[in-house]
Amino acid sequence: MIERRARKLVDTALQRQAAVGLIGPRQVGKTTLAHSIADKRPSLYLDLEATEDRAKLADPALFLRAYEDRLVILDEIHRTPELFQTLRGLIDQGRRRGHRTGRFLVLGSASIDLLRQSGETLAGRIAYIEMGPFDVAEAAQTPENLLALWVRGGFPDSFLAADDTQSFDVRRDFIRTYLERDVPQFGPRIPAETLERLWTMLAHGQGSLLNASRLSASLAISAQTVTRYIDLLADLMLVRRLPPFHANIGKRLVKSPKVYVRDSGLLHALLGIIDFDQLSGHPVVGTSWEGFAIENLISAAPAHSSASFYRTSAGAEIDLLLDIPKHGRWAIEIKRGLAPRIEKGFHLACEDAAPTRKYVVYAGQDRYPLNSDTEATGLSALVLELIGLQ
Repeated sequence: MIERRARKLVDTALQRQAAVGLIGPRQVGKTTLAHSIADKRPSLYLDLEATEDRAKLADPALFLRAYEDRLVILDEIHRTPELFQTLRGLIDQGRRRGHRTGRFLVLGSASIDLLRQSGETLAGRIAYIEMGPFDVAEAAQTPENLLALWVRGGFPDSFLAADDTQSFDVRRDFIRTYLERDVPQFGPRIPAETLERLWTMLAHGQGSLLNASRLSASLAISAQTVTRYIDLLADLMLVRRLPPFHANIGKRLVKSPKVYVRDSGLLHALLGIIDFDQLSGHPVVGTSWEGFAIENLISAAPAHSSASFYRTSAGAEIDLLLDIPKHGRWAIEIKRGLAPRIEKGFHLACEDAAPTRKYVVYAGQDRYPLNSDTEATGLSALVLELIGLQ
């Protein structure tokens, strides 16, 4: 379903824009999706990690003009960011000749370089589509699949592995590849060992408030360096910084973001957790489920929705606030157990944040009212409801 949703979004964007950027971490299926789109129309595919394809672009304007009548797919565009200037010129030339839409599909691993380059040179000419790993709507039709998706995460090779040990090995290889090969492409030279230690510390503190000073003391680097490294992990869509809700309500609101490792499978691999038996006895189990639920709910929310959390120094708290265009503000509390209860802090927070809907997401499947204005619901059901709003 996630690929079908992404394909629909890409097809629609290609009808209205000259260029579309399909971004997401490695190994989520961007190239597979691009090939399926290419199969339906005249196209040219170039893999910019391949020396022979990069060689074709020695004079990119001359080469690409020969394919003005096709969709040109440029994979791993961050390898050649200088191409963006050429693309701008070709798009503007094509518009003058009536070729206004569907010229280029560029694929990248959501690096800051990709965003900056396209933002500077393709403003008004590019639409972005974010593609993430499998979500519960696609891969969790049964409780057993939901459990496997939570433990293994949504990267296809990990989720579809023959057993938990093989899945764990796939994720450890993924982490090593990012640290040793991919990260150096995107930012200043970062010692792989230091970044792995930081990533692992973030995993141990899953869902906690960002405290760069504490992390910097543990790693013997500056707080500014810690912030820069977390920025990079966020740009690569490996870490999420969930911002606090801000409102002028006269309360002492928390100002630091919460930090989550976005994919639950990577979280577990960083912590050495292979299967559900190990996870169920680990201190991170509650915040792992919380992060898993939050990631799926944000991914399913309609375009232009904003996500935050609410917390005051007095203990009022909402795990996730979704502000959804035309559908108001949804307050969502996340519980790991099968018998969810509404805490006093949630009631107090809702008085301040004034949501239009209130939900408690729990590990069961049934949906039922907890009181006159709050529903208990399984994660899959609420994800499908959000998708239905799109």
